[in-house]
Amino acid sequence: MRALFLAPALMMLGACASPLPKPDPQQAWVELYSSADTLLMADRLDGKRWPDGRYFQVTPGKHELETRFQFEVRSGGSIGMQSEPLRMTCEIRLRYDDFAAGQRYRIEARQQLMKAQAWLYDEQRNVLARGEVMRCGTAI
Repeated sequence: MRALFLAPALMMLGACASPLPKPDPQQAWVELYSSADTLLMADRLDGKRWPDGRYFQVTPGKHELETRFQFEVRSGGSIGMQSEPLRMTCEIRLRYDDFAAGQRYRIEARQQLMKAQAWLYDEQRNVLARGEVMRCGTAI
C-alpha cells in the first residue's frame, strides 16, 4: 500500500532535480503551495494530464485545473496502542474564467480532518476561486 504513495513522491523528487521552466509572459503561471507535511501536485489542465506536478502554465482565459493533495491523518487505535497514520489523497478541481497573460497565481491547499480545502489566489492574495473536492480517500 505504501508503494502506491511512494510513486508520486519519487516523481516529485525527480521533478525537483530539474529546474522550473522560465514563465512565458504570454501565459499565466500558477504555483502550488501546501504545508511541509503535505503534498500538492498539478494533475490535469482542462481534462488533460499535465506533465509537471510543480506548476501550471496556462493561456489567457478560462481553465479548469485539477490537483492531487496528499496528507496523513492519525487514525484512532485501541487503548494503549498506536496505529499507523492513514495517507489520504484528495482530487481537487478549480475553475477560473479570467487567467491573464503575464500574471502569477497561487493554489493553496490544506487539510480539514479527512477532507481538503483549496483556493486560487492572485498576486494581491485575493481569492479568485474555491476548490471543489471531487473525492478523497486512502486508495485514490
